[in-house]
Amino acid sequence: MNQKYLDLIEFLKTLEPDVEKFYTKGQSAAGTRLRKGLSELKKLAQDFRNDIQAVKAERKTAKGGN
Repeated sequence: MNQKYLDLIEFLKTLEPDVEKFYTKGQSAAGTRLRKGLSELKKLAQDFRNDIQAVKAERKTAKGGN
């Protein structure tokens, strides 16, 4: 399994307590933390996407593609 994927999953799991606090307990501060965490998640996902694209390009080059 790809490490970036595993990091993404682990990070998502760290957001769970704030999801519960915000939606179940109504804590507004948890919503702020959650939005900040989701912003970071977006950055991690973009990095993962870039990595996937780089691997695809390497494979295409290795096969002699244009």
